[in-house]
Formats: sequence, C-alpha cells, structure tokens
Amino acid sequence: MPYDLEQVKDWRLMPPRNGDEPEVLGAVRTARRPRSEGFHLGERLRQLRKERGMTLEDAGRLTALAASTLSKIENDQMSPTFDVVQKLATGFDIDITELFASNSGQDATGRRSVTMDGGGRLMETAVYRHRLIAAELKNKQILPFVTTIKARSLEDFKTWSQHSGEEFLYVLEGEICFQTEHYEPAILGVGDSIYINSSMQHACYSTSEEDAVVLWINTG
Repeated sequence: MPYDLEQVKDWRLMPPRNGDEPEVLGAVRTARRPRSEGFHLGERLRQLRKERGMTLEDAGRLTALAASTLSKIENDQMSPTFDVVQKLATGFDIDITELFASNSGQDATGRRSVTMDGGGRLMETAVYRHRLIAAELKNKQILPFVTTIKARSLEDFKTWSQHSGEEFLYVLEGEICFQTEHYEPAILGVGDSIYINSSMQHACYSTSEEDAVVLWINTG
C-alpha cells in the first residue's frame, strides 16, 4: 500500500505537548493483563521503590513521571514506552536492563545470551510491539529489539519519542515512514536502515499493507 503523500507533507507538525501527556509519553492505558511467568515490570518497580522507602510521589519526583503513571505501571495497567522506561532507570540510578533482567542475569567479562526465534520479553504500546532481545543480561551497552510497527499514521502518536543516546533501525519486513524533527521523512523498505541521535524527536509508522517488522537497537 503506498504511503500517504499528504501526511508526509505535514511532517513538521509536531504532536501537541499539553496537560500530563509529556509525562505519560503516550503510554497505553490497557486492561489488567495476566502476569508473565518469571517477570513482571510492575513488581520490579514496586520493589525498587519500597527498597528506598519511597512513596509514589517520591518516586515521581525522582523519575520526572506522574505518581499516577507509576501506579498504573506497578498495577500492570499500563505498558510504558521506551522513553518512560529510560526515565525509570535514570531516576533509580540503575542500568535500564536491570528493569527487565531476571535473577539469572550475571555480570562477567565473558558472557553470552542466546535468544531463540520468538523469544525475548515484550514491551507493547499503542504504536509499537517491542521484543527485547538478550533480556536476561544486565549492564548491556546496547538494547536490541525486534519491533512490529503497528502505527499507520502520525495521528496514532500522542507524542514523538525522544531520549538520550543513539539508535539504529533496520527494516526486516514491510515498509515504514521514519519521521524526525530536523529532516525530511525517510521511506524505508526491506534491507534499508537509519541511524539517528535519539535526542531528536522521532516517530515511525508502517506504510505497507501488513505491519512492518524492524530490528531496532538503542544505546543503553
């Protein structure tokens, strides 16, 4: 399916930033989901907060996130975006992968992680379905994801993504339009890639008939 030329022409129209939306960063409000075996982000966040003797308001000031947002994450009522996860890691002064690592993760000079096809830990939002690869390893220098791009237009984004570090995206299936704050849109197909500074606002949506799938790598 061809991409919408009129939509691409409007790439400079950034999503509005008002109310509490910058703090929520477009995180999805969903019904309570079954807890995944062996891992639960909400429990991990609550553990970090309790270990430090913090209320939700204390943790909110530390992470620059609303207390209501933290409560929804702890109670498995929200799937946080990558931006929100990074704020949690920065606020609690831990490596971002520690939010997802199981107890089997070990620090060592010689280590490896094998993720079989379909493996990894899921982070799902309204616009992306991320599958975190090598999830059990702590203190990784890079964060690899295999991501299904569910978004179909810029209208699907309440806010664009923006965080520290750099990132690389390689298209595995389908076609995408990658929008950035300072550049013209890039239409990318299978085998195409893009590398950006993540502090620049960015968003990405599928322009193919089926959801596109990409390899997405962020620096930790």
